[in-house]
Amino acid sequence: MCIGVEEEFHVIEVESGLLVPRGEAILRRLPRRTFTTELHRCTVESNSAVHTSLHDLYTDLTRTRRQLDTVASSLGLAVLAAGTAPLAPAAASNPTAAARYLHMAEEYGKVADEQLICGAQVHVDVPDRDTAVRAMCLVSPWLPVLLAISASSPFWQGSDTGYASWRTMLWQRWPTAGPAGCFPGAAEYDAAVRDFVAAGIIDDAGMIYYDVRPSAHLPTLELRICDACPRAETVVLIAGLFRALVTQARERLRARGTTGCAGRHEWLRGASWRAARSGLEGSLVDPETHREASARQVVRKLLVRLRPALEAHGDWPTVRALTESALADGSAARRMRRAAREEDLLSCVDMLIAETRGERGQRRPAPLVRGFARPLVTGGPDSSAGPGAPEAVGR
Repeated sequence: MCIGVEEEFHVIEVESGLLVPRGEAILRRLPRRTFTTELHRCTVESNSAVHTSLHDLYTDLTRTRRQLDTVASSLGLAVLAAGTAPLAPAAASNPTAAARYLHMAEEYGKVADEQLICGAQVHVDVPDRDTAVRAMCLVSPWLPVLLAISASSPFWQGSDTGYASWRTMLWQRWPTAGPAGCFPGAAEYDAAVRDFVAAGIIDDAGMIYYDVRPSAHLPTLELRICDACPRAETVVLIAGLFRALVTQARERLRARGTTGCAGRHEWLRGASWRAARSGLEGSLVDPETHREASARQVVRKLLVRLRPALEAHGDWPTVRALTESALADGSAARRMRRAAREEDLLSCVDMLIAETRGERGQRRPAPLVRGFARPLVTGGPDSSAGPGAPEAVGR
């Protein structure tokens, strides 16, 4: 099964660390087959090629990030991959001058204005739209776990939100965002999309922002719940886990001939909230018991559950090692809070830029940017606790 990734990046002025609407200046120097615009001028997007191996995907992502960084650096800019940019002034809102984006800005008002967020989307190929729609229901209970792994947006406009993924809170204000729900097949899903359009809620299928959806233009199932990730390794981890989830869902569909869904998804929005609040540093909702459990326990349960599918793709050693590394290091949100606590938000920005480039631990001591107060970093869950010792995973 092939996989591909779309990554969104914030455009940052190097000296100030501020989010700036200069994405188009970067894009003019890059091939449009790989890089493109987003709703706001302060964001650029990259699209990977299609791959079968996680190693090739990683090579692609890191090469693309280096290319993007080289061009940005030549303009006195930088890019960072995170759910939100720590230093994002309210004035950063500046829609891209395309009819679709300008209409969205007018129609959705403040929701669109504050769409200063970045995500990472993973595509996994599926044989047909019926399979994609039916698989959505089966993979959805585990998607908040992938959100927790990706969590990288504790800061919003210079302040600590107390969340590991504030991007999730901003994102879920859109009328079609959140858990997808269940549909018997593609016909019913497409009818629901047409109803949204006929009601004037959205313009087209591309504005369905469910946590997972059949792509509107590709033969894939698309994961959309995750924050953008500073480290490319985290994106690869999420891609490997999501492909395994889709693989297992397809096997269940072939075995049962039905969705195999009990129809109870009302708890999923709460599970996503819990993942956005906690990241990897607190508790999550166990998808099997619907009870609170430590993030470490739930992540390891997912890993053990997916081992057969991971082994079938040759991904088990890579995904297991990346999972242990993620649990040992903690979420990006935790690292960001630590950088801000030890120095300031500008140092947090520097850390994110360095990690996006593939470097580690590069921070500069510098005064805070004028207009942003020193953050209180004690609001996040377990923001100062160590990650603890790795536990054994099913071998």
